[in-house]
Amino acid sequence: MKKLTMLFSVLCLTLALTVPASALDYNIDGPGDPEYGKSTSIEPMVTADRGELPNVDVSKNAALIPPTFGSASAYTLNTGNPLTPNLAPGYMLGEGAAINGSAGITVTPPDFGGIPSGGTSSGNTPTTTPTTGYTEVTSDLYYSGGYLATLKIPSLNVNVKVYQGTTSSVLAKGAGHFEDTSIWDGNCAIAGHNRGTNCYFGEIHNLNVGDTITLTTKLGTRTYAVTSVNKISETDNSLLAPTAENCVTLFTCVRNQSAYRWAVRAVEV
Repeated sequence: MKKLTMLFSVLCLTLALTVPASALDYNIDGPGDPEYGKSTSIEPMVTADRGELPNVDVSKNAALIPPTFGSASAYTLNTGNPLTPNLAPGYMLGEGAAINGSAGITVTPPDFGGIPSGGTSSGNTPTTTPTTGYTEVTSDLYYSGGYLATLKIPSLNVNVKVYQGTTSSVLAKGAGHFEDTSIWDGNCAIAGHNRGTNCYFGEIHNLNVGDTITLTTKLGTRTYAVTSVNKISETDNSLLAPTAENCVTLFTCVRNQSAYRWAVRAVEV
């Protein structure tokens, strides 16, 4: 009986060893998905709403040099001197300021708050209230070449004829005079291209306070000194308003910024 049991055991073991390996069923579970962090390149950028106007200038033109360390306003926000004063929006030298370090030269910023009214006191002595200057363009003010004036900016080597109007066809010939502004007394506003063949005003934003501009018409020649260089919105027409003082205002586009214009104001010296 023992021999029979042993023989049966050997037979079962032999049969088990003869089963092919291909009949075995292997099932190995792989690891789960790795837990990677979210890609930052697809997360939206959210900025705080500070209530700023859409055309706020955040370039270096609006940058301020911090006050002196330890001064009374050292830790006061929005204080300091403009980094580029000739480009800073709304920046003008105050009355009595010196130009290029020269003493005795008074700068009076133009007043754009409104159009002053005029009048005279008893006799022929004018009152202290200035009158608004304006000279209308008439046929006798045209030169034989069809232009109204010659504008020169020595520091930029500009010498250009000024024609009536500011259309593309006019600016293709030279500079253009804004039809609703004065041609002589008061505010004479002139536009020009900032690029292309006739880019006479392409560098006017590099003018400095005190640089001179001359305008020659049939009424004479006047010399003006730059008092401000500003980047303004294309919809800002305040610098086209008549003024009591004799001045010339130059306009041109800002390269690659269609919503802005460069505006240079110069007053008679």
